[in-house]
Amino acid sequence: MHIHVHGHAGEAKFWIEPQIEMAQNCGLSRSELRLVRRLIEEREDDIQQAWRKHFGG
Repeated sequence: MHIHVHGHAGEAKFWIEPQIEMAQNCGLSRSELRLVRRLIEEREDDIQQAWRKHFGG
């Protein structure tokens, strides 16, 4: 399971399972990546539920 995050200067891909981990970054700053990771950690359950609802499983 993964998500894509888009910002003004670029985008990144984060794996959500089996653990939160950045897979790819194209242009986001370190501070933006830290913020994104923190938000993913805070909302991990909501993200997983929405992902499963959208994609099934």
